[in-house]
Amino acid sequence: MSTPWESIVVGVALLGTMAAYALFAGADFGGGIWDLLAGSTERGERPREAIDRSVTPVWEGNQTWIVLGIVFVWTAYPSAFAAIMTSLFIPLSLSLLGILLRGIGFAFRHEAKKLRTQQFAGVLFAASSFLAPFFLGAAVGAVSTGRVRNDHHGDVLSAWVNAVALVTGALFVATCAFVGGMYLIGDSHRRGDEDMAKYFHYRTIGAGVVSAVLAFVNLLLMHGDAPYVFHRLIGPALPFMIVSVAGGAFAFVLVVLRKQFALRIATGVCVVCVVGAWGFAQYPYLLPTSLSLAEGSAPTAALLAEFAVIGLALLFVAPAFVYLYWLQQHERLAVTEESDVLEQAGAAENRLARTAPAPVGLRLATAVVIGVAGVDIAREGLARLRRLRRDRTYGPGIRRPRD
Repeated sequence: MSTPWESIVVGVALLGTMAAYALFAGADFGGGIWDLLAGSTERGERPREAIDRSVTPVWEGNQTWIVLGIVFVWTAYPSAFAAIMTSLFIPLSLSLLGILLRGIGFAFRHEAKKLRTQQFAGVLFAASSFLAPFFLGAAVGAVSTGRVRNDHHGDVLSAWVNAVALVTGALFVATCAFVGGMYLIGDSHRRGDEDMAKYFHYRTIGAGVVSAVLAFVNLLLMHGDAPYVFHRLIGPALPFMIVSVAGGAFAFVLVVLRKQFALRIATGVCVVCVVGAWGFAQYPYLLPTSLSLAEGSAPTAALLAEFAVIGLALLFVAPAFVYLYWLQQHERLAVTEESDVLEQAGAAENRLARTAPAPVGLRLATAVVIGVAGVDIAREGLARLRRLRRDRTYGPGIRRPRD
């Protein structure tokens, strides 16, 4: 069965969103990893301040890419989506928990007044920056081994608790630290903070060495545990691999020589080509050896509808992100005196809102919603209780006999 061109186009768009998430959110995760490794409150104060200045303006927006990618998989490749979400429920849930806790920790760290609360929120943010990329990487590694199958007979534990998946998770963490370090070095140089540039310089070199070692080990493991993807990586996808290695090596040399020329471009080429190599290595399969791209694609009408989503994303989302990053790089999103005035005005409005009584209509609508929800929850609970009693008396799935 030939693969429809519409399915290939949507697949390329999916890989594009994955590359964007790996590059931009990966840098954010890397910032959180260096936050966790910065040490005590006193010793890590300056590095954490530098990380906050780089991450704060953009960290929420970068989740757009993973949401867009999930929508592509769900609507364009529903069979693969069902198999992945069934077999990899545990790592994907843990990665989602990491993303959620990371946002909570990052937000509360800046709003909390007590030092203990700030420290707890900071640890939550930093530890979750390990959690999210590790389990996302484990899920990607599990898919490449072929243990996630379309027949839904894969084991929910052994699918991802294996050498390739776990090493891939560790590789994701190390790569995020490397990419995040690259961006922090550039931001520190741009701000004229040479001490912080030197601080992140040595750590980024270490992260690069660890990433290279883990990538080599993972490739050796894939030879026996993910043979289809391995042979495609050293075959048709080899050009992507060569460009990726060259980009990563060039970026590493630039860091060692403390040169800023094309540093981020080299890092971006490395990450984008890794994603491209993985996607091309799996072709023509969505799930290696069990579900092809042609078999797992949605109907043509649904795939054509995806083109509208891609067009809208290119028209609205991409330019907005370019402008956001331009503002961040030119320090246009930093706190200013005008920002302080707006913050004071917002605080005054909040005080007024707390003292003023809520409108009668709003209170009535709130009471109705809470009441309806309470009744529905109680009704569902009683129904479940009746089913439980029936199953205990007559056996599961058997209706109660009528008198």
